Amino acid sequence: MRRVNGLANVGRALTCGGAVEKRLAQAALMSTCSSSSSISHIFSEKLADRLGLSRPSLVRRVAGTMLFSVAASSMAQDALAKEKPRSEKFLPKEVVLYQYEACPFCNKVKAFLDYYSIPYKIVEVNPISKKEIKWSDYKKVPILTVDGEQMVDSSDIIDKLFHRINPDSSIPDGEEKKWREWVDNHLVHVLSPNIYRSTSEALEAFDYITTHGNFSFTERLVAKYAGAAAMYFVSKKLKKKHNITDERAALYEAAETWVDALNGRHYLGGSKPNLADLAVFGVLRPIRYLTSGKDMVEHTRIGEWYGRMENAVGESARIKE
Repeated sequence: MRRVNGLANVGRALTCGGAVEKRLAQAALMSTCSSSSSISHIFSEKLADRLGLSRPSLVRRVAGTMLFSVAASSMAQDALAKEKPRSEKFLPKEVVLYQYEACPFCNKVKAFLDYYSIPYKIVEVNPISKKEIKWSDYKKVPILTVDGEQMVDSSDIIDKLFHRINPDSSIPDGEEKKWREWVDNHLVHVLSPNIYRSTSEALEAFDYITTHGNFSFTERLVAKYAGAAAMYFVSKKLKKKHNITDERAALYEAAETWVDALNGRHYLGGSKPNLADLAVFGVLRPIRYLTSGKDMVEHTRIGEWYGRMENAVGESARIKE
């Protein structure tokens, strides 16, 4: 019974709370620079013809200025997002996150820590024995300790950290709160039926879980195959529980719903990510490079926002031991 429960914990690692490809900004910039003159030339010729002008060279200068202005505006937005907030009032000596590597809720906390450049250590919890958190009365992850103080529940952890970073500000309400609750109450429930949709996808997910998790060699083998089989059937029950008919359609709909909420903005927070942006990004990060995540980016409009978030959150603040 203990092993069955443990495998269930393993399976939920991707839904109860990856390698990030580097942005190709420099290459894109070089491409823009090398092709800008030809684009400007074509654009100006067409514009001159449309306006009935005989001096496309004059229009070309105007067109070039317009194109440069658009590019500069986009670069300015990216640069602004890169200026990650730092706190001079919250400087903890030791922050430790007890987690499952693939847990969306744990990744939500990590996205916050990374974005605010708060150095933290990781303790990977064995989902079968949970020996790493035997000291705590709370038996779920994430658990965060800040200079010895225990914090639990991802949203509560983030609220407390936000208040310490911004002691004179209240926890954001309204639109930001609405979408943070949407993440916890809807988005995370769509993930499991997608991650374990087929036997091959279940094995793919458990290969990721067991590779990044805290397992012995024997536990890794058992968890990968027995866990994948178990969660394949569990996902069908979850699909029914949450009234999901087509799991991929539900995932795509959730992604499109989020993009619609952006309403043309770079982030829900406007020029910079807010707590809702970080929450959505955090829970999606473990699946981004699984089949389900790749399908999501390919078939919805969420890819551009996700790429901006990768760039804004930046490198991990994790202290590697």
